[in-house]
Amino acid sequence: MMIVQKFGGTSVGDASRIKNVARRVVEQYRQGNQMVVVVSAMGDSTDDLIDLSRQITDSPSPREMDMLLSTGEQVSIALLAMAIKNLGVEAVSLTGPQAGIKTDVYYSKSRITAVDNTRMRAELAKGKILIVAGFQGLNEYGDITTLGRGGSDTTAVVLSAALQADLCEIFTDVDGVYTTDPRVVPEACKLDTITYDEMLELAHLGAAVLHPRAVECAKLYNIPLHVRCSFNNHPGTIVKEETDMEKNMIITGVTYTKNVAKLGIFGVPDQPGIAYMIFKNLADNNISVDMIVQSSMRDGVNDISFTVTQDDLRRSLETIEETIKVVGAQGYTHDADVAMVSVVGAGMNSNPGIAAMTFGALADADINIDMISTSDIKISCIVKNNEAEQAVKTLHKKFALDSVGQN
Repeated sequence: MMIVQKFGGTSVGDASRIKNVARRVVEQYRQGNQMVVVVSAMGDSTDDLIDLSRQITDSPSPREMDMLLSTGEQVSIALLAMAIKNLGVEAVSLTGPQAGIKTDVYYSKSRITAVDNTRMRAELAKGKILIVAGFQGLNEYGDITTLGRGGSDTTAVVLSAALQADLCEIFTDVDGVYTTDPRVVPEACKLDTITYDEMLELAHLGAAVLHPRAVECAKLYNIPLHVRCSFNNHPGTIVKEETDMEKNMIITGVTYTKNVAKLGIFGVPDQPGIAYMIFKNLADNNISVDMIVQSSMRDGVNDISFTVTQDDLRRSLETIEETIKVVGAQGYTHDADVAMVSVVGAGMNSNPGIAAMTFGALADADINIDMISTSDIKISCIVKNNEAEQAVKTLHKKFALDSVGQN
């Protein structure tokens, strides 16, 4: 049996935790399994490297940032390989490029395009445990690239597909996927199972347990994911195609993110192709847009509002400033003091009234909604930043998610 395991930064945060991971991996190996382990950088080392770069320049080269940030994972893989060898088992550490991970040309948010598993297969055939650096790969120019925050999850899932692994386990510092953030709502319940689609929405909308692209890849290749805690042996949450829970639960979870900003372009000419020009320019700069709202036309113009991540805000403003000159818009504005609160559930598509319940609950809590976005399985609202956690508590209680009755 081949098992791919991923351990996040908190799981390898210091020497004792690295030794703990080594013991867990070796235990599985000695049961006759082939082991591939993907690890993140230790603790807050990525943030420390970012802070260090800011002491040098406010506008670092994206290429050099990827070169810098990729070093964090190299420390983790080398130390974990040492710890495993110290337990009497052969292991080899591989960077993303050494593992054959190829990406597109974008820096800081690159996507994996292919995996050449030749080196990994050869090392596994020698009976070694593979320790692979998450979060990184190599582009066609021979440059190291990084996959963005949470990219180690994606690495683990893609390697599971490339090696046809039997199991992919994502180890983190929580016991699994909860109905909401337990730090905000202590009554939140752990889910035994959740669908790919629900997990994908939660991940996109702020739940930090899994990276969205990892869930996309798992769904594409139909790889069940087991989200577990690295500090105990408790069962976690299984992410898979269909669950029994979705038949019983209308709403699976409530999540929020403060990594969001709202932009508005006003006085936009109401002509064919204008919206295309605006959002194509954003896309050409590798900026993802979430909510989009266009107002009704008045005097031949309208307003367009949309959201981006705060990470992309500066580049978005630079892009929009140039774009409005081309399209003839009157101006633009932005607000970074907002948050997105969302309810997610596969059951809402066949249960009318969920939107009314959501808006009514927020109204009763005197929380104003600035923007709204919906899909078959989610409703998202933009609210003031300082009201986000109260909105989460209100909606979690409204949909009785504290009585799910899971582990």
